[in-house]
Amino acid sequence: MKVFKEEQRFTQTWLILLMSVSLIVPITLILQDYNKANSSISTNELILSILAIISSGLLIFLFKLKTRIDEKGIYYQFFPFHLKLKLIKWTEINKAYVRTYDPIGEYGGWGFKGGSFWNKEKGKCINVSGDIGIQLELKDGKNLLIGTQHKESAIQVLKTYEINLK
Repeated sequence: MKVFKEEQRFTQTWLILLMSVSLIVPITLILQDYNKANSSISTNELILSILAIISSGLLIFLFKLKTRIDEKGIYYQFFPFHLKLKLIKWTEINKAYVRTYDPIGEYGGWGFKGGSFWNKEKGKCINVSGDIGIQLELKDGKNLLIGTQHKESAIQVLKTYEINLK
């Protein structure tokens, strides 16, 4: 295998349920206030408030993790934090391998994690779900773990480019 491509989004059932419940509470409170006889909320304010709450709650579902591995190196993009793919060239990598990790224990959860607040020595982690990742140990001493749902494909393509790691 010469090229690995993967695209992931936050689509876990538990997350959808959590987001739904967390949107219901503020919307219910606003509707209760609006339905009071002496409410100071106009219909336009009600509609705008509900749209703002729903939009902010659904923002997480726009997040997308893209990964690509090819002859140049390993690319990643975590939209909206990265607007284009970032390339880590093979010449910048000491070691690249697939491993199982503890998202909460090692990095504080899922998303764009690590570095400054949580377990600095582990480095950064970009993940969307699961507990399998492509671990990169870079020549500058930094570490990056990129989550994957395709363990076997990632292992195969990394073996292809193993000769570039020195």
